[in-house]
Amino acid sequence: MPNDRKKVFVTDCEGPITRNDNAAELADAFIPRGDEFFRRISLYDDYLAEIVRKPGYKAGDTLRLILPFFKAFGLDQKAMTDFSRQNIEIIPEADTVLQEILSFVPAYIVSTSYSPYVLAVCDAIGFPFGNAFCTAVNLDEYDVPSSEKQELERIHDVILDLPEFSLPADARGPDDLAEEDKLTLAEFDRIFWDQLPKMTINKIIEEVNPIGGREKANAVRIIAEAQDVALSDVMYVGDSITDVDAFRLVKAAEGVTISFNGNHWAVREAAFAVTAQNAYPLAWLTRLFVDRGPEAFQDLTMSEVGSHNVEQISAFSSRVRKEVRTEKIGRLG
Repeated sequence: MPNDRKKVFVTDCEGPITRNDNAAELADAFIPRGDEFFRRISLYDDYLAEIVRKPGYKAGDTLRLILPFFKAFGLDQKAMTDFSRQNIEIIPEADTVLQEILSFVPAYIVSTSYSPYVLAVCDAIGFPFGNAFCTAVNLDEYDVPSSEKQELERIHDVILDLPEFSLPADARGPDDLAEEDKLTLAEFDRIFWDQLPKMTINKIIEEVNPIGGREKANAVRIIAEAQDVALSDVMYVGDSITDVDAFRLVKAAEGVTISFNGNHWAVREAAFAVTAQNAYPLAWLTRLFVDRGPEAFQDLTMSEVGSHNVEQISAFSSRVRKEVRTEKIGRLG
């Protein structure tokens, strides 16, 4: 039967709306061997956020750890903005779908991405930037002394020379890692929590607050309060480790949480997993949610995620994620 309570739609940006990983692409474009450099820091981010659960750290803080290196290799605000505007790749039909959703329900974007990129995406798809939460950053507000620039270049080389490491999908703590990987990660700890804090450029790490992890959950709370709805009346769509806290928040309140072409972090925490080559499913799923509420999802033929099938769904979702967003971006946390 119809559900007349007001609803709210909230989605991540990169994944459900665009193919990009803007920060990874910036690193690839402006930092030597930036593709591999960013991948390593992103994997370290996963380790800190979900395995160590480092106090004060959250998923998505890769976007602050990488900032001193952007500065060291000459990236400024204009270059970041221009690159972001020139390299947007919209998921097929996402612009049309977002416009349709906006026509019948309050809709928001909650993204870990840097604000110049999210603004560019909003302009490209006609979405109100005032309805977007993202990581505010202005590179031009920070200076890097020449001596620190040289040291950061050296640290960059050290990180690339460290042994490869991996995080088992079932790891729940540091003790679940191989001994050689623990040694590599200890060197990452020394770099980011001992060496960099002694530099003046570390101010950028201290002051920039990526909208990931608990900050995404906080954004969902703010949206629900602003719209005067319960969290059970929120539908949240995400695809990565940065969405885990928002998934947990909305799922616990019995709202609807959907992993869209998600990696294993997203599939493990969402109530439902959707894989698609275009954004069309989001339109009818949102319409169903608005018209009939969370209970309507019980009648859908979808893959509800549980301990019995999470690995199978995660593998399939990760494969589609890589097809849609490219192998390079799809393997990031």
